[in-house]
Amino acid sequence: MPDDDDSAISASEAKGLFADWKTAPAIVLAVSGGPDSVALMWLMVRWRRALARGPRLVAVTVDHGLRAASAREASDVKRLARSLGLPHHTLRWRGAKPKTGLPAAARAERYRLLAEAAQDHGATHILTAHTRDDQAETLLMRLLRGSGIAGLAAMATQSLRHGVVLARPLLQVSKARLVATLQKAKIGFADDPSNRDMHFTRPRLRALMPALAAEGGDPANLARLAARLARANAAVEVLADGAERYLALKDRAALHVGPRAKIFDFEAFAAVPEEIRVRLLQRAIGRFGHEGPAELGKVEALLSALERAGAKKKPRGPHPKLKQTLAGAMISLAGGRIRIEPAPPRRHGAKRKIRIKDSGGEGWQAVTQSRAKPRSKP
Repeated sequence: MPDDDDSAISASEAKGLFADWKTAPAIVLAVSGGPDSVALMWLMVRWRRALARGPRLVAVTVDHGLRAASAREASDVKRLARSLGLPHHTLRWRGAKPKTGLPAAARAERYRLLAEAAQDHGATHILTAHTRDDQAETLLMRLLRGSGIAGLAAMATQSLRHGVVLARPLLQVSKARLVATLQKAKIGFADDPSNRDMHFTRPRLRALMPALAAEGGDPANLARLAARLARANAAVEVLADGAERYLALKDRAALHVGPRAKIFDFEAFAAVPEEIRVRLLQRAIGRFGHEGPAELGKVEALLSALERAGAKKKPRGPHPKLKQTLAGAMISLAGGRIRIEPAPPRRHGAKRKIRIKDSGGEGWQAVTQSRAKPRSKP
């Protein structure tokens, strides 16, 4: 990739950027109308035309209905897509909009609608136009919120979303290069004023970027840091895999519980590094809980409680030293073993909070839901 961040992207560069998706049967392109997504669409069309065989491309615009100009922008995208020979569909966010956490809720709905479109068109991948600038902003947001290594790895090039692969081929490309590409091709794009709305976190961070860049914290360096943290996170995940297998062999009782629960021998569990212990708890709670992923800080607090309970000098009898719920999972410590299993259902009318992850990178959105009363048997 050239060092010049103001140069247009050449056809040969685009060939390298999109090579991983050459054999996909069909791809949904998420096109909002802004410069990043319009450039993605134009580059993908040029790339596909150069292939003898390749994926079918379908452009999809999600109109959240949050701005008066959004319908017109969707119509402009449709007109441009058709001029490029692409089928285009506009999907709309129906229903009431939340009063808080609107950006995260909008992203969650966007990915749900995009996944539905992908399934309707037989597409295995959704491609979005997240750039190096977006990656840098995501890293900063998560850093300020105290994320762990996994969060600071920011956005992955590929991840699974609603059963469809979400891919971001432009994570190493600057926004300036995409704008330069469109200017060279004489293609217009929309300007979303919400990108400058200081009520939201990203625009506020964006305004700080020039000062950070002057101190060496430019998007290229921040994105490089995110990539290194992603590499470290992948290594820790491998270690967690090995620790999970080791602990299962260490306590033979764990081999006989099957899918009903997860059991760890407390002494063996306490001997592995703290980061691995946190991840093993997160995995088990995510598997057996029914209220979404557990917040990292709460898992860390749970680990501390387990350590305190395990340090108490009491007989290793059947009575639990600790028993609590987290994210819909029941965690107990008794007889020298940690047990994690589904928590009993809440009573009728009880509220619960689930957390929806948005892969745009702004963390988790808390949503309160009512749990319906179980239907009684006839």
